[in-house]
Amino acid sequence: MSGPAVPVLMYHAVAAAPNEATLALSVAPEAFAEQMALLGDRGFTPVTTAELAEGWRSGGPLPGRPVLITFDDGYEGVHRHCLPVLAEHGFRASLFVSTAWIAGDFDNGAAPDTMLDWEQVRRLADTGVEIGGHSHTHPQLDQLADEALRSELLRCREVVSGELGTAPVSFAYPYGYSSRRVRRAVRETGFAQALAVGNGLARRSQGPYALQRVTVRRSTSVEEFARLVEGRAIARNFARDRALTKGYAMVRRARQVRKAVRSRV
Repeated sequence: MSGPAVPVLMYHAVAAAPNEATLALSVAPEAFAEQMALLGDRGFTPVTTAELAEGWRSGGPLPGRPVLITFDDGYEGVHRHCLPVLAEHGFRASLFVSTAWIAGDFDNGAAPDTMLDWEQVRRLADTGVEIGGHSHTHPQLDQLADEALRSELLRCREVVSGELGTAPVSFAYPYGYSSRRVRRAVRETGFAQALAVGNGLARRSQGPYALQRVTVRRSTSVEEFARLVEGRAIARNFARDRALTKGYAMVRRARQVRKAVRSRV
């Protein structure tokens, strides 16, 4: 049995006044609270990425209506705005951090907006939020040479392990980009499962290293959000995104070919 399809919600910044760099993929705090209330009203039970993957891997029980609430990058609003709402509903979530963007000793100053610090990340972990990896500097992993790819993954895992005392077991690909080579490297680095984007429901048949998510944006109305979590009209909602993704994938593959040719010259 493949099991039910599961909505995996992908959030980035949750902020009242995001900057231009994060505006499109941000969500207003009031909208986030309304979306979480809808999940509760409709009987969804949030689980972490690790819990879903382990349930599918082992065939163990999952709640009747599982859903994943995931946050990428590590924006400060996850602590300020989301943590109280998650706590109010008793919801689990997964946070995927780019370790060079988290404020502290490893901060490279390249973060696009105000980020969490490690004390806030620890508070989130203490409340049951799963902390996963999202690379060290947030590059397009499939464009990196093998050594740089491995360095990004190992550095991320080492920093999270050092700061939290526990190694992360789940990963989310920056920009959603991966390849067979990237997925193999993620597995070999010690991550047990990984999330892509895809803008579709997650299914066991996708395998533990290519689970799909749906993007929640500032423009996502509560009516559209309801359709997404119920698995209705997803293809129509993200038709433009998929067309752009396919076009950009062709451009990126051409870049890889040119890079490979230059390296042989």
